[in-house]
Amino acid sequence: MTMKLFAFPRPILEKAIAKRMLALAPAEREWFAARWSQKPYKKSFLDLKTMPLVTLLAKGKNWSDAEFAAQLADWKVEFHAVEAAVLRPLVEGEGLLQLMQKKMPRQRLDALIQKLENDSNA
Repeated sequence: MTMKLFAFPRPILEKAIAKRMLALAPAEREWFAARWSQKPYKKSFLDLKTMPLVTLLAKGKNWSDAEFAAQLADWKVEFHAVEAAVLRPLVEGEGLLQLMQKKMPRQRLDALIQKLENDSNA
């Protein structure tokens, strides 16, 4: 089963990521900024990590528990710890993205945060 990605405006996501990057510790910011400035990494990060996360947030509140669990399990991706730190505010509600979390059950938000933390490496 393939997740149909939610059509969320990429510039808003890029702005949210850039804003979050500024809040990182200097070494983490340097690591992420070096990669973020490379077009292949940026595209991959947005396509494989950010957009599926946004899709799970936007559509996940309307799925059954089984659908949500299946989509989450199908999202096969590993996060660097810094990437997880950049994406976590999207789950916790930052800026315009807060509207998507509004009706999301807390246990599903917790599952997304757990995914970011458990599928991270240093």
